Amino acid sequence: MTIDSSGLSMDEAVRALRTDSRRRQVLRAAVKVMERTGFHQMSMQALADEADVSVGLIYKYFGGKEDILLATIMTILDAFRDQLQPAMDTVGDDPVERLAAGMRRYIEVVDENLDGTVLTYRESRTLDSAGRARIKELEVETAAPMRDALEAGIAAGSMNEIDVDLMVFDIMLLAHGWALKHWHFGAIYTLDEYIRLQTRFVLNTVVCEDQRSKYSQLLR
Repeated sequence: MTIDSSGLSMDEAVRALRTDSRRRQVLRAAVKVMERTGFHQMSMQALADEADVSVGLIYKYFGGKEDILLATIMTILDAFRDQLQPAMDTVGDDPVERLAAGMRRYIEVVDENLDGTVLTYRESRTLDSAGRARIKELEVETAAPMRDALEAGIAAGSMNEIDVDLMVFDIMLLAHGWALKHWHFGAIYTLDEYIRLQTRFVLNTVVCEDQRSKYSQLLR
């Protein structure tokens, strides 16, 4: 029997991949259906039709509509959590450059999940208290690398003494704005232009005046 690097047999690995693919297929379809009808009006049959699977298969992976909504939101938050740190690590140790890289990747993930980001704002209140608590916990986790960069920048003297928690959430809201107001911003700016302008706005606020010439490329 062949074993892969995760310790699974090849048959088990194939089944796991197939399961993950089917789950993602259902969640992508759920975003489309909920965008059209809203969470409460979404039927499992409409979701099955959109995903091109049976209702029974959906229940094989999810307990019900609320589980699907929670999984949809968590998939997006997981992308922020999993992708932000590696993107920031690629630019090295400079906290200003790390913050800029983090902002770029955060907004790019929003762009890759425009409908899902809007859905998160619109429907997350539908979740039960445990679901809402988990979403809040994940939101804080996703922002941790940017919080670390801000704190490192302040400690190094390259950033102003600011309210780090407030700035982190301001950055998140600027990123989410690409989805929430995409009907407006998408007609005016390309994704790269939006990222550049929002990054410049944030860095002009946080970078110490005597350090700005060092980061002229990011501030222009």
